[in-house]
Amino acid sequence: MNGPSVQSAKARVTALFDRLARGYDHEVLRLFPFSADRMVAHVPIARGDKVLDVATGTGAAALTAAQLVGPEGRVTGIDLSDAMLARVQEKARALGLSNIDLHCMDAESLEFRRDYFDVILCGFGLFFVPDMAHAVREWCRVVRPGGWVIFSAFASGSFEPLAGMLFHSLEDAGLVTEEARRPPVWQRLAGAQACRALLAGAGLEDVQIEEEALGYHLADATEWWEVVWNSGLRAFVEPLKAQRRDRLRAEHLAEVARTATTDGIRLEVNVRFAWGRKPPAKDA
Repeated sequence: MNGPSVQSAKARVTALFDRLARGYDHEVLRLFPFSADRMVAHVPIARGDKVLDVATGTGAAALTAAQLVGPEGRVTGIDLSDAMLARVQEKARALGLSNIDLHCMDAESLEFRRDYFDVILCGFGLFFVPDMAHAVREWCRVVRPGGWVIFSAFASGSFEPLAGMLFHSLEDAGLVTEEARRPPVWQRLAGAQACRALLAGAGLEDVQIEEEALGYHLADATEWWEVVWNSGLRAFVEPLKAQRRDRLRAEHLAEVARTATTDGIRLEVNVRFAWGRKPPAKDA
């Protein structure tokens, strides 16, 4: 699956995340470091290990893994967005980490030899890949026998009812963009069975699926807009002309504000972690 339409889709996603890079570490998006820490905790990462972080983004999982493997180990982060990789480099330098390598690389076409890595991570990146099954098979190719592959995805109920309110606001205002006509991409892996099938279909064993509620409260409606503008949700509103977008924002946030409680506005984040082990070599 590598035709012109697929390459065009990848280019759109890459351009979007280039624009998102500077705000991707906004405090309202703390779901990403929260989830990265939980993902890393689900698989055994030891000092001296070689870890690959696919679709590393701004490095939430890669930076945690780099501290676990120590100077004897190595973490490789790949992403299609150069701007995201630049952010990882900045953060690694600030933390004094020198055991991270970064490459602009496609998750479906890895430039690594077979059986090289001990662990492969992918946080909220797989559902962007056009051919998810091919990508997971490719990850399995480069992980060693006995090594682990894990990914995270958003489970059903994530971002609701806020995201649904946003989509309805777009529809009611007659401002439905091309992006908004398609189901949100994260819904591709919202079901546990889809996650299990990808891992088992790639030949992994000891497959496990776990869902965790990692939601939290936002201070007010404007923080929800920061979530929208600094995450993939931006694709649904960015194509609008500025004046229309400002009007939509005001009307939408007024509706969101009415959901507030004394704790603030609840951001539901249900995360599904799926992992499995490559069968050990037969002579092991």
